[in-house]
Amino acid sequence: MLPEKKQILVVDDEANLRRVLSAQLSRDGYEVHTAEDGEEGLAFLKEHHIDLVITDLRMPKVDGMDLLRAALRDDPSRPVVLLTAHGTVDNAVEALKTGAFDYITKPFDQNEVRVVVKKALRTRDLASADATRDVSAAQPRGGSDRFGIIGESPPIQELYAILERVADTPTTVLISGESGTGKELVARALHENSGRRDRPFIKVNCAAIPKDLMESELFGYERGAFTGAVASKPGRFELASGGTLFLDEIGEIPNEMQVKLLRVLQESEFERVGGIKTIHVDVRLVAATNRDLKREIAAGTFREDLFYRLNVVPIALPALRDRRSDIPHLCAHFVAKFNARLKKSIESIEPEALERLASHAWPGNIRELENVVERALLFADGARIRLDDLPEEIRGGATSAPGAALPLAAAAADTSAAPSTPDGLKEQVKAAMSKLERDLIERALKQTHGNVTHAARLLKISRKGLQLKMKELNLRERDAE
Repeated sequence: MLPEKKQILVVDDEANLRRVLSAQLSRDGYEVHTAEDGEEGLAFLKEHHIDLVITDLRMPKVDGMDLLRAALRDDPSRPVVLLTAHGTVDNAVEALKTGAFDYITKPFDQNEVRVVVKKALRTRDLASADATRDVSAAQPRGGSDRFGIIGESPPIQELYAILERVADTPTTVLISGESGTGKELVARALHENSGRRDRPFIKVNCAAIPKDLMESELFGYERGAFTGAVASKPGRFELASGGTLFLDEIGEIPNEMQVKLLRVLQESEFERVGGIKTIHVDVRLVAATNRDLKREIAAGTFREDLFYRLNVVPIALPALRDRRSDIPHLCAHFVAKFNARLKKSIESIEPEALERLASHAWPGNIRELENVVERALLFADGARIRLDDLPEEIRGGATSAPGAALPLAAAAADTSAAPSTPDGLKEQVKAAMSKLERDLIERALKQTHGNVTHAARLLKISRKGLQLKMKELNLRERDAE
Protein backbone atom coordinates (compact mmCIF):
# COMPACT_ATOMS: atom_id res chain seq x y z
CA MET A 1 0.00 0.00 0.00
CA LEU A 2 1.44 3.37 -1.07
CA PRO A 3 1.91 6.02 1.64
CA GLU A 4 -0.68 8.78 1.67
CA LYS A 5 0.48 11.95 -0.08
CA LYS A 6 1.18 15.02 2.04
CA GLN A 7 -1.45 17.72 1.56
CA ILE A 8 -0.18 21.23 0.76
CA LEU A 9 -2.29 24.38 0.41
CA VAL A 10 -0.87 27.21 -1.74
CA VAL A 11 -2.52 30.60 -1.18
CA ASP A 12 -1.60 33.48 -3.51
CA ASP A 13 -3.52 36.09 -5.48
CA GLU A 14 -1.19 35.64 -8.50
CA ALA A 15 -2.66 32.89 -10.68
CA ASN A 16 0.61 32.28 -12.53
CA LEU A 17 2.56 31.78 -9.29
CA ARG A 18 -0.07 29.34 -8.05
CA ARG A 19 0.26 27.33 -11.26
CA VAL A 20 4.07 27.24 -11.21
CA LEU A 21 4.33 26.33 -7.52
CA SER A 22 1.54 23.78 -7.78
CA ALA A 23 3.21 22.10 -10.76
CA GLN A 24 6.59 21.86 -9.02
CA LEU A 25 5.15 20.49 -5.76
CA SER A 26 3.00 17.99 -7.64
CA ARG A 27 6.09 16.73 -9.48
CA ASP A 28 7.76 16.31 -6.10
CA GLY A 29 4.97 13.94 -5.06
CA TYR A 30 2.66 16.15 -2.99
CA GLU A 31 -1.10 16.64 -3.24
CA VAL A 32 -1.49 20.37 -3.89
CA HIS A 33 -4.56 22.56 -3.36
CA THR A 34 -4.77 26.27 -4.19
CA ALA A 35 -6.69 29.33 -3.03
CA GLU A 36 -6.62 32.77 -4.61
CA ASP A 37 -6.75 34.79 -1.38
CA GLY A 38 -6.58 34.44 2.39
CA GLU A 39 -10.34 34.31 2.83
CA GLU A 40 -10.64 31.34 0.48
CA GLY A 41 -7.63 29.74 2.16
CA LEU A 42 -9.22 30.01 5.62
CA ALA A 43 -12.43 28.43 4.36
CA PHE A 44 -10.47 25.56 2.81
CA LEU A 45 -8.52 24.93 6.03
CA LYS A 46 -11.76 24.59 8.00
CA GLU A 47 -13.02 21.81 5.74
CA HIS A 48 -9.87 19.85 4.81
CA HIS A 49 -6.82 18.22 6.35
CA ILE A 50 -3.70 20.15 5.33
CA ASP A 51 -0.12 19.30 6.33
CA LEU A 52 1.55 22.50 5.13
CA VAL A 53 0.38 25.98 4.15
CA ILE A 54 2.38 28.14 1.72
CA THR A 55 0.92 31.62 1.54
CA ASP A 56 1.72 35.00 0.07
CA LEU A 57 2.24 37.72 2.65
CA ARG A 58 0.32 40.50 0.91
CA MET A 59 -3.15 39.61 -0.36
CA PRO A 60 -6.56 41.29 -0.54
CA LYS A 61 -9.32 40.54 2.00
CA VAL A 62 -7.29 38.39 4.41
CA ASP A 63 -3.50 38.81 4.28
CA GLY A 64 -0.82 36.23 5.00
CA MET A 65 -0.33 37.32 8.63
CA ASP A 66 -4.03 36.86 9.44
CA LEU A 67 -4.02 33.50 7.68
CA LEU A 68 -0.91 32.50 9.66
CA ARG A 69 -2.50 33.34 13.00
CA ALA A 70 -5.73 31.51 12.15
CA ALA A 71 -3.84 28.43 10.91
CA LEU A 72 -1.75 28.29 14.09
CA ARG A 73 -4.82 28.66 16.31
CA ASP A 74 -6.44 25.72 14.54
CA ASP A 75 -3.33 23.50 14.56
CA PRO A 76 -0.14 24.84 16.21
CA SER A 77 1.96 21.97 14.82
CA ARG A 78 1.06 22.67 11.17
CA PRO A 79 3.90 24.63 9.48
CA VAL A 80 3.15 27.81 7.55
CA VAL A 81 5.67 29.12 4.98
CA LEU A 82 5.44 32.73 3.79
CA LEU A 83 6.08 33.92 0.22
CA THR A 84 7.40 37.47 0.21
CA ALA A 85 8.92 40.06 -2.13
CA HIS A 86 12.32 41.56 -1.25
CA GLY A 87 10.63 44.75 -0.04
CA THR A 88 8.64 42.93 2.62
CA VAL A 89 11.37 40.73 4.11
CA ASP A 90 11.12 42.62 7.42
CA ASN A 91 7.44 41.65 7.60
CA ALA A 92 8.37 38.04 6.91
CA VAL A 93 10.88 38.10 9.77
CA GLU A 94 8.11 39.37 12.07
CA ALA A 95 5.95 36.50 10.79
CA LEU A 96 8.68 34.05 11.84
CA LYS A 97 8.59 35.54 15.33
CA THR A 98 4.81 35.11 15.31
CA GLY A 99 5.14 31.41 14.51
CA ALA A 100 5.68 30.97 10.76
CA PHE A 101 7.98 28.07 9.94
CA ASP A 102 10.03 29.90 7.28
CA TYR A 103 9.78 32.34 4.38
CA ILE A 104 10.79 32.22 0.71
CA THR A 105 11.55 35.36 -1.29
CA LYS A 106 10.19 35.99 -4.78
CA PRO A 107 11.30 35.17 -7.41
CA PHE A 108 11.90 31.86 -5.67
CA ASP A 109 14.52 29.25 -6.41
CA GLN A 110 12.96 25.81 -7.03
CA ASN A 111 15.62 24.04 -5.01
CA GLU A 112 15.05 26.38 -2.05
CA VAL A 113 11.33 25.64 -2.18
CA ARG A 114 12.05 21.91 -2.28
CA VAL A 115 14.36 22.09 0.76
CA VAL A 116 12.03 24.28 2.84
CA VAL A 117 8.99 22.13 2.08
CA LYS A 118 10.82 18.90 2.90
CA LYS A 119 12.14 20.36 6.15
CA ALA A 120 8.73 21.75 7.13
CA LEU A 121 6.94 18.45 6.54
CA ARG A 122 9.60 16.51 8.43
CA THR A 123 9.22 18.92 11.32
CA ARG A 124 5.46 18.36 11.14
CA ASP A 125 6.01 14.59 11.35
CA LEU A 126 8.33 14.99 14.33
CA ALA A 127 6.28 17.68 16.02
CA SER A 128 5.49 17.16 19.64
CA ALA A 129 1.76 16.89 20.25
CA ASP A 130 2.05 16.06 23.90
CA ALA A 131 -0.58 18.40 25.18
CA THR A 132 -2.27 21.69 24.39
CA ARG A 133 -1.25 25.14 25.58
CA ASP A 134 -4.83 26.27 25.93
CA VAL A 135 -6.07 26.57 29.50
CA SER A 136 -9.69 25.41 29.50
CA ALA A 137 -12.39 24.40 31.92
CA ALA A 138 -11.33 20.80 31.38
CA GLN A 139 -8.13 21.26 33.34
CA PRO A 140 -7.96 20.28 36.99
CA ARG A 141 -7.04 22.78 39.64
CA GLY A 142 -3.51 23.15 40.90
CA GLY A 143 -0.27 23.98 39.12
CA SER A 144 -1.97 23.61 35.73
CA ASP A 145 -3.57 27.04 36.21
CA ARG A 146 -0.21 28.70 35.77
CA PHE A 147 1.84 26.39 33.63
CA GLY A 148 -0.77 24.83 31.33
CA ILE A 149 0.39 21.36 32.39
CA ILE A 150 -2.08 18.64 33.34
CA GLY A 151 -1.45 16.64 36.48
CA GLU A 152 -1.23 16.49 40.26
CA SER A 153 1.00 13.42 40.73
CA PRO A 154 4.19 13.71 42.84
CA PRO A 155 6.50 13.85 39.78
CA ILE A 156 4.42 16.67 38.29
CA GLN A 157 4.34 18.52 41.61
CA GLU A 158 8.14 18.35 41.58
CA LEU A 159 8.10 19.76 38.05
CA TYR A 160 5.91 22.69 39.18
CA ALA A 161 8.40 23.45 41.96
CA ILE A 162 11.31 23.56 39.49
CA LEU A 163 9.39 25.77 37.06
CA GLU A 164 8.53 28.18 39.87
CA ARG A 165 12.22 28.60 40.64
CA VAL A 166 13.79 28.78 37.18
CA ALA A 167 11.14 30.11 34.77
CA ASP A 168 11.85 33.80 35.34
CA THR A 169 15.63 33.52 34.99
CA PRO A 170 18.01 33.60 31.99
CA THR A 171 19.44 30.20 32.96
CA THR A 172 19.91 27.52 30.30
CA VAL A 173 17.69 24.47 30.81
CA LEU A 174 18.09 20.93 29.47
CA ILE A 175 14.84 18.91 29.35
CA SER A 176 15.16 15.15 29.02
CA GLY A 177 12.49 12.51 28.68
CA GLU A 178 11.03 9.86 26.44
CA SER A 179 9.25 10.81 23.24
CA GLY A 180 5.75 12.08 23.96
CA THR A 181 6.30 13.23 27.55
CA GLY A 182 5.72 16.94 26.91
CA LYS A 183 9.15 18.51 26.47
CA GLU A 184 7.93 21.33 24.23
CA LEU A 185 5.09 22.09 26.64
CA VAL A 186 7.61 22.56 29.45
CA ALA A 187 9.83 24.74 27.24
CA ARG A 188 6.85 26.98 26.47
CA ALA A 189 5.95 27.12 30.15
CA LEU A 190 9.47 28.34 30.93
CA HIS A 191 9.15 31.06 28.29
CA GLU A 192 5.61 32.19 29.09
CA ASN A 193 6.32 32.48 32.81
CA SER A 194 9.43 34.59 32.33
CA GLY A 195 10.10 38.24 31.65
CA ARG A 196 10.62 37.26 28.01
CA ARG A 197 7.00 36.20 27.52
CA ASP A 198 6.28 39.12 25.17
CA ARG A 199 9.34 38.37 23.05
CA PRO A 200 9.75 35.58 20.46
CA PHE A 201 9.64 31.87 21.28
CA ILE A 202 11.52 30.22 18.42
CA LYS A 203 11.47 26.43 18.09
CA VAL A 204 13.93 24.34 16.07
CA ASN A 205 13.66 20.58 15.69
CA CYS A 206 17.28 19.61 15.11
CA ALA A 207 16.29 16.16 13.86
CA ALA A 208 14.40 17.74 10.93
CA ILE A 209 17.34 19.75 9.58
CA PRO A 210 19.87 18.20 7.17
CA LYS A 211 23.38 18.38 8.62
CA ASP A 212 24.68 20.57 5.80
CA LEU A 213 21.95 23.15 6.48
CA MET A 214 22.27 23.25 10.26
CA GLU A 215 24.64 26.22 10.39
CA SER A 216 22.60 28.43 8.05
CA GLU A 217 19.41 27.46 9.91
CA LEU A 218 20.76 28.48 13.31
CA PHE A 219 22.98 31.42 12.37
CA GLY A 220 21.57 32.65 9.04
CA TYR A 221 23.48 33.48 5.87
CA GLU A 222 24.51 36.40 3.69
CA ARG A 223 23.52 36.87 0.07
CA GLY A 224 25.71 34.80 -2.25
CA ALA A 225 27.06 32.59 0.55
CA PHE A 226 26.06 29.54 -1.48
CA THR A 227 24.01 28.58 -4.53
CA GLY A 228 20.42 29.66 -3.99
CA ALA A 229 21.26 32.32 -1.38
CA VAL A 230 19.63 35.11 -3.41
CA ALA A 231 19.13 37.30 -0.33
CA SER A 232 20.49 37.55 3.19
CA LYS A 233 18.48 35.70 5.82
CA PRO A 234 18.61 35.78 9.62
CA GLY A 235 19.02 32.54 11.55
CA ARG A 236 17.01 31.28 14.49
CA PHE A 237 19.35 32.81 17.06
CA GLU A 238 18.75 36.28 15.59
CA LEU A 239 15.02 35.73 15.44
CA ALA A 240 14.96 34.67 19.09
CA SER A 241 17.00 37.61 20.38
CA GLY A 242 15.33 39.01 23.47
CA GLY A 243 13.28 35.84 23.81
CA THR A 244 13.72 32.08 24.05
CA LEU A 245 15.25 29.61 21.59
CA PHE A 246 14.06 26.02 22.01
CA LEU A 247 16.37 23.43 20.43
CA ASP A 248 14.45 20.17 20.38
CA GLU A 249 16.37 16.91 19.84
CA ILE A 250 19.67 18.63 20.66
CA GLY A 251 21.43 15.26 20.49
CA GLU A 252 21.01 15.31 16.69
CA ILE A 253 23.34 18.29 16.19
CA PRO A 254 26.49 17.17 14.30
CA ASN A 255 29.81 17.35 16.12
CA GLU A 256 31.25 20.19 14.04
CA MET A 257 28.22 22.36 14.83
CA GLN A 258 28.50 21.67 18.54
CA VAL A 259 31.67 23.79 18.69
CA LYS A 260 29.86 26.78 17.17
CA LEU A 261 26.88 26.31 19.46
CA LEU A 262 29.21 26.25 22.45
CA ARG A 263 30.69 29.59 21.37
CA VAL A 264 27.25 31.21 21.19
CA LEU A 265 26.40 29.94 24.66
CA GLN A 266 29.68 31.24 26.08
CA GLU A 267 29.94 34.57 24.27
CA SER A 268 26.42 35.30 22.90
CA GLU A 269 27.86 36.10 19.48
CA PHE A 270 28.36 34.53 16.04
CA GLU A 271 28.68 35.31 12.32
CA ARG A 272 26.24 34.42 9.57
CA VAL A 273 27.36 31.91 6.94
CA GLY A 274 29.37 33.90 4.39
CA GLY A 275 29.45 36.97 6.64
CA ILE A 276 32.20 38.82 8.51
CA LYS A 277 30.10 40.95 10.85
CA THR A 278 29.86 39.62 14.42
CA ILE A 279 26.26 39.55 15.64
CA HIS A 280 25.46 39.80 19.36
CA VAL A 281 22.25 38.30 20.72
CA ASP A 282 20.42 38.01 24.02
CA VAL A 283 18.82 34.55 23.95
CA ARG A 284 17.60 32.24 26.70
CA LEU A 285 18.33 28.71 25.48
CA VAL A 286 16.17 25.72 26.35
CA ALA A 287 17.23 22.36 24.90
CA ALA A 288 15.52 18.98 24.92
CA THR A 289 16.49 15.41 24.13
CA ASN A 290 15.18 11.87 24.38
CA ARG A 291 18.73 10.51 24.24
CA ASP A 292 21.10 9.69 27.10
CA LEU A 293 23.65 12.44 26.45
CA LYS A 294 26.13 11.03 28.95
CA ARG A 295 26.16 7.84 26.92
CA GLU A 296 26.61 9.93 23.76
CA ILE A 297 29.59 11.65 25.41
CA ALA A 298 31.15 8.26 26.18
CA ALA A 299 30.60 7.25 22.55
CA GLY A 300 32.27 10.45 21.32
CA THR A 301 29.19 11.81 19.51
CA PHE A 302 28.40 14.66 21.93
CA ARG A 303 30.84 17.15 23.41
CA GLU A 304 31.24 17.03 27.17
CA ASP A 305 31.86 20.79 27.47
CA LEU A 306 28.65 21.53 25.54
CA PHE A 307 26.70 19.13 27.75
CA TYR A 308 27.75 20.99 30.90
CA ARG A 309 26.88 24.32 29.28
CA LEU A 310 23.39 23.02 28.49
CA ASN A 311 22.83 21.09 31.70
CA VAL A 312 22.79 24.08 34.08
CA VAL A 313 19.25 23.21 35.18
CA PRO A 314 18.27 19.66 34.21
CA ILE A 315 14.58 18.75 34.06
CA ALA A 316 13.81 15.03 33.67
CA LEU A 317 10.20 14.46 32.61
CA PRO A 318 8.52 11.29 33.90
CA ALA A 319 7.07 8.70 31.55
CA LEU A 320 3.29 8.35 31.72
CA ARG A 321 3.64 4.92 33.33
CA ASP A 322 5.34 6.68 36.26
CA ARG A 323 2.47 9.14 36.77
CA ARG A 324 -0.61 6.98 36.24
CA SER A 325 -2.68 8.94 38.76
CA ASP A 326 -2.73 11.77 36.20
CA ILE A 327 -4.41 9.63 33.53
CA PRO A 328 -8.03 10.55 34.55
CA HIS A 329 -7.11 14.25 34.43
CA LEU A 330 -5.43 13.91 31.05
CA CYS A 331 -8.35 11.91 29.65
CA ALA A 332 -10.87 14.52 30.77
CA HIS A 333 -8.75 17.24 29.22
CA PHE A 334 -8.48 15.43 25.89
CA VAL A 335 -12.20 14.64 25.84
CA ALA A 336 -12.97 18.35 26.21
CA LYS A 337 -10.36 19.26 23.60
CA PHE A 338 -11.68 16.86 20.97
CA ASN A 339 -15.31 17.58 21.77
CA ALA A 340 -14.62 21.13 20.64
CA ARG A 341 -12.49 20.18 17.64
CA LEU A 342 -14.70 17.34 16.36
CA LYS A 343 -18.04 18.88 17.37
CA LYS A 344 -18.89 15.95 19.66
CA SER A 345 -20.59 15.97 23.07
CA ILE A 346 -19.00 13.10 25.00
CA GLU A 347 -19.54 13.65 28.72
CA SER A 348 -17.03 11.21 30.25
CA ILE A 349 -15.31 7.83 30.08
CA GLU A 350 -16.93 4.76 31.65
CA PRO A 351 -14.99 3.29 34.62
CA GLU A 352 -14.22 0.03 32.80
CA ALA A 353 -12.68 1.94 29.90
CA LEU A 354 -10.73 4.22 32.21
CA GLU A 355 -9.52 1.18 34.14
CA ARG A 356 -8.09 -0.27 30.94
CA LEU A 357 -6.52 3.05 29.99
CA ALA A 358 -4.92 3.23 33.43
CA SER A 359 -3.35 -0.21 33.10
CA HIS A 360 -1.89 0.23 29.60
CA ALA A 361 1.91 0.42 29.21
CA TRP A 362 1.82 3.70 27.16
CA PRO A 363 5.17 3.38 25.34
CA GLY A 364 4.21 6.53 23.40
CA ASN A 365 3.38 8.40 26.61
CA ILE A 366 0.97 11.36 26.56
CA ARG A 367 1.04 11.62 22.77
CA GLU A 368 -0.19 8.03 22.51
CA LEU A 369 -2.89 8.62 25.13
CA GLU A 370 -4.10 11.72 23.28
CA ASN A 371 -4.36 9.80 20.00
CA VAL A 372 -6.26 6.95 21.68
CA VAL A 373 -8.77 9.33 23.29
CA GLU A 374 -9.33 11.12 19.96
CA ARG A 375 -9.94 7.82 18.18
CA ALA A 376 -12.27 6.56 20.92
CA LEU A 377 -14.24 9.80 20.87
CA LEU A 378 -14.71 9.48 17.11
CA PHE A 379 -16.11 5.95 17.43
CA ALA A 380 -18.25 6.55 20.53
CA ASP A 381 -21.99 6.53 19.80
CA GLY A 382 -23.35 7.39 23.24
CA ALA A 383 -22.65 10.12 25.77
CA ARG A 384 -19.72 8.21 27.30
CA ILE A 385 -16.67 6.43 25.93
CA ARG A 386 -17.08 2.69 26.54
CA LEU A 387 -14.55 -0.12 26.66
CA ASP A 388 -15.64 -1.24 23.16
CA ASP A 389 -14.77 2.22 21.80
CA LEU A 390 -11.10 1.76 22.66
CA PRO A 391 -8.60 0.35 20.13
CA GLU A 392 -7.97 -3.39 20.23
CA GLU A 393 -4.43 -2.97 21.56
CA ILE A 394 -5.86 -1.11 24.58
CA ARG A 395 -8.80 -3.47 25.11
CA GLY A 396 -6.27 -6.33 25.12
CA GLY A 397 -5.14 -5.04 28.50
CA ALA A 398 -1.37 -4.82 27.93
CA THR A 399 0.34 -3.62 31.09
CA SER A 400 3.85 -2.57 31.88
CA ALA A 401 4.02 -4.77 34.98
CA PRO A 402 1.69 -6.66 37.33
CA GLY A 403 -0.20 -4.17 39.45
CA ALA A 404 1.05 -1.29 37.29
CA ALA A 405 -2.15 0.68 37.67
CA LEU A 406 -2.01 0.78 41.47
CA PRO A 407 -0.56 4.32 41.55
CA LEU A 408 -4.07 5.50 40.66
CA ALA A 409 -4.64 5.28 44.41
CA ALA A 410 -2.78 8.57 44.68
CA ALA A 411 -5.52 10.28 42.68
CA ALA A 412 -8.16 8.94 45.01
CA ALA A 413 -6.24 9.50 48.22
CA ASP A 414 -7.53 13.04 48.68
CA THR A 415 -11.21 12.06 48.64
CA SER A 416 -12.96 12.13 51.99
CA ALA A 417 -14.66 8.84 51.19
CA ALA A 418 -11.41 6.95 50.60
CA PRO A 419 -11.48 3.74 52.68
CA SER A 420 -8.57 2.83 54.92
CA THR A 421 -8.15 -0.61 53.35
CA PRO A 422 -6.61 -1.08 49.88
CA ASP A 423 -9.20 -0.82 47.08
CA GLY A 424 -9.37 -2.75 43.86
CA LEU A 425 -8.67 -0.96 40.62
CA LYS A 426 -12.34 -0.28 39.87
CA GLU A 427 -12.82 1.43 43.23
CA GLN A 428 -9.69 3.50 42.70
CA VAL A 429 -10.83 4.59 39.25
CA LYS A 430 -14.29 5.47 40.56
CA ALA A 431 -12.83 7.55 43.39
CA ALA A 432 -10.40 9.30 41.03
CA MET A 433 -13.19 10.10 38.56
CA SER A 434 -15.42 11.42 41.33
CA LYS A 435 -12.69 13.75 42.58
CA LEU A 436 -11.88 14.89 39.05
CA GLU A 437 -15.55 15.60 38.23
CA ARG A 438 -15.89 17.61 41.45
CA ASP A 439 -12.74 19.61 40.64
CA LEU A 440 -13.89 20.38 37.09
CA ILE A 441 -17.38 21.44 38.15
CA GLU A 442 -16.11 23.63 41.00
CA ARG A 443 -13.62 25.25 38.62
CA ALA A 444 -16.31 25.94 36.01
CA LEU A 445 -18.67 27.38 38.62
CA LYS A 446 -15.91 29.59 39.95
CA GLN A 447 -15.12 30.87 36.44
CA THR A 448 -18.81 31.65 35.81
CA HIS A 449 -19.45 33.10 39.29
CA GLY A 450 -21.85 30.29 40.14
CA ASN A 451 -23.92 30.44 36.96
CA VAL A 452 -24.92 26.84 36.26
CA THR A 453 -26.05 27.52 32.69
CA HIS A 454 -22.73 29.10 31.75
CA ALA A 455 -20.78 26.45 33.65
CA ALA A 456 -22.60 23.69 31.73
CA ARG A 457 -21.67 25.43 28.49
CA LEU A 458 -18.00 25.53 29.55
CA LEU A 459 -18.09 21.83 30.42
CA LYS A 460 -19.97 21.04 27.19
CA ILE A 461 -22.82 19.19 28.91
CA SER A 462 -26.51 20.03 29.31
CA ARG A 463 -27.69 22.22 32.17
CA LYS A 464 -29.84 19.36 33.44
CA GLY A 465 -26.90 16.98 33.25
CA LEU A 466 -24.77 19.36 35.30
CA GLN A 467 -27.50 19.77 37.91
CA LEU A 468 -27.81 15.99 38.27
CA LYS A 469 -24.06 15.61 38.58
CA MET A 470 -23.93 18.38 41.21
CA LYS A 471 -26.65 16.64 43.18
CA GLU A 472 -24.76 13.35 42.95
CA LEU A 473 -21.61 15.04 44.27
CA ASN A 474 -23.46 17.05 46.94
CA LEU A 475 -22.51 20.36 45.36
CA ARG A 476 -24.84 23.26 46.18
CA GLU A 477 -26.36 25.09 43.21
CA ARG A 478 -25.69 28.82 43.19
CA ASP A 479 -27.14 29.94 39.92
CA ALA A 480 -26.55 33.66 39.42
CA GLU A 481 -29.21 34.05 36.76
